[in-house]
Amino acid sequence: MIENPTSHREETSEACEAPDIAAHLQLVRQQLLSARGDQKHWTGRLAASSLSTATAISALSVFSRVGDDELAVSARDAVAKGLVWLDAAQNEDGGFGDTDRSPSNIASSFLALAAWHLGDDPSSRTEAIARLQKYIDGEGGWAGLKRRYGRDKTFVVPILSNCAIAGLVPWSRVPALPFELAAFPQSMYRFVQMPVVSYAIPALVAIGQARYQHAGTWNPITWLARAATRGKTLDVLQKMQPESGGYLEATPLTSFVLMSLSSIGHAQHPVCRDAVKFLLGSQLPDGSWPIDENLATWITSLSIGALGKSSANELAQFVDDGTLDWLLSCQYHERHPFTGADPGGWGWTDLSGAVPDADDTPAAILAISKIQASVDLDSARRQQLADASFAGVRWLLGLQNRNGGWPTFCRGWGKLPFDRSGSDLSAHAMRALHAWRTSLEGEAGGEPTVEPAELQKIKRDVAAAIERGFAYLQKTQRDDGSWLPLWFGNHDLPDDENPYYGTARVLLAYRELGRDETSACRRGWDFLVKTQNADGGWGGGASVGDWLRQRGLPDRNAETGELISSSVEETAVVVEALSGSGYPPHRATIIEGVRFLCDAVDAGRCEHPWPIGFYFAKLWYHEQLYPLVFTTAALGQAQHVLKPAESSR
Repeated sequence: MIENPTSHREETSEACEAPDIAAHLQLVRQQLLSARGDQKHWTGRLAASSLSTATAISALSVFSRVGDDELAVSARDAVAKGLVWLDAAQNEDGGFGDTDRSPSNIASSFLALAAWHLGDDPSSRTEAIARLQKYIDGEGGWAGLKRRYGRDKTFVVPILSNCAIAGLVPWSRVPALPFELAAFPQSMYRFVQMPVVSYAIPALVAIGQARYQHAGTWNPITWLARAATRGKTLDVLQKMQPESGGYLEATPLTSFVLMSLSSIGHAQHPVCRDAVKFLLGSQLPDGSWPIDENLATWITSLSIGALGKSSANELAQFVDDGTLDWLLSCQYHERHPFTGADPGGWGWTDLSGAVPDADDTPAAILAISKIQASVDLDSARRQQLADASFAGVRWLLGLQNRNGGWPTFCRGWGKLPFDRSGSDLSAHAMRALHAWRTSLEGEAGGEPTVEPAELQKIKRDVAAAIERGFAYLQKTQRDDGSWLPLWFGNHDLPDDENPYYGTARVLLAYRELGRDETSACRRGWDFLVKTQNADGGWGGGASVGDWLRQRGLPDRNAETGELISSSVEETAVVVEALSGSGYPPHRATIIEGVRFLCDAVDAGRCEHPWPIGFYFAKLWYHEQLYPLVFTTAALGQAQHVLKPAESSR
């Protein structure tokens, strides 16, 4: 850890003078409510993505070659629009980043190169392609791509296959994928050594079949096994495809399936035609594609929690029956066809391609617990919420890994990075279990419709799961006191790690569950205090200030004059975590963080999200509402710590 020497602030009267939290909280809260529009929930807006756009261009280009029906014509039109956008997205260094605020990376750059070759005549972009190739060569070419992802084939093989379809590499360079394993029952997937993460089975099948047909295999037994399971695994692919046509509502995954199957004569298969319809429907007006359709369930749950934190007594003004009905409708009541997950969980969106996971389910349970404690509900609604929370709790208990942590989707798939237990996920799950237990003990929650013996068993299981969770968190705390999250990163730090987000989210669990006197918790707090930036915030890096200056936006704190390097999102989650510490030495640190956030509200920086989010396999994204949601939660928590008498300029 590199400590920031400017972070050790003296407790002077000037440093302890907090800005007007109430006024700034009111402003950012109103912006968050306005972002909901006329809906009963929040949808948000994900960043346009060069990576997603490139994969969609490639997939639609391959599909459109096979015919001239209306769908093929529409695909060609979409490709033309996408190419215009992609041309303008090339960075100065010749490469492509995942978002408009991301540095170039070798994965997006290879995919853009393939898209330019498949979508149009490469000779029309000779200079641009030369610049792109120079960037790729400088990053190590294929060896550099493999270095980025290590032994995880989840994204390396799709990129190689995309390039093989574009004629950039021979199919013999693409590793064979054992698609025949998908013919096993879903319950056995974690036992058969899948070479990809749990959510990439559609890519395993489609790319595996494409590689098999294009390059074959020298092993006669393998050849027979794959020949015998081609039809059955295509059936698996079709059963896993949601009504929307988009696997996980994700452009890259859906595109890899479409281009692979189209390249081997399956363009007219229902899977491909539905995938095309999904891609055509999800293209943005400017010609680009986002990484996913939206994170509506996630954003709505977090927004309810943030609004409840800032004004619990007023939550009824923001949450009505329509909001509750919508949130409850997002819960799964049947076994999920994609992962085989049991009923009870929530996914990230209300769209059909979502999958229940260990971040969105805790967020929904926490939102429900906030509503139960703050909103006047009739007995029928209270019972409905109690039953929904109980089902979510039971689902979380079934997902916990042997090591005490929680994975994202499937228990026991721990070999690859994005299938392992995560500190941020585990802390979130533990907070949800604790909130459910607390609601059950009070009058607000109500008991679920289950037998008393079953309820008592679940309560014992919750207590045991929380203890195992704390043991896991203690083991995963790093020497500097920090924790790393699974689904969030910082592209200015080595290995794209984000210890600020991870540590802040874990500390919320320690605080809410009464473990704030433990050594692990104190070490986590100390890490955050020591790593505060000179501008009063956390995280970010030089790229934040560079981006602000390039767009003519204010790049200095209006009050302190410090150059901005921190992100609003990372600062907000840290302020929220520290504001509940009750540890006097943190007070000046909290005030400086609050000052940063209030300045961000005044300067309009909450309108410019920063790419801290990881999508599958380290694909960066930013979400339009993260700054508003996180800042609302942070200022709402901080106002309880900094007394009103101290909260004036």
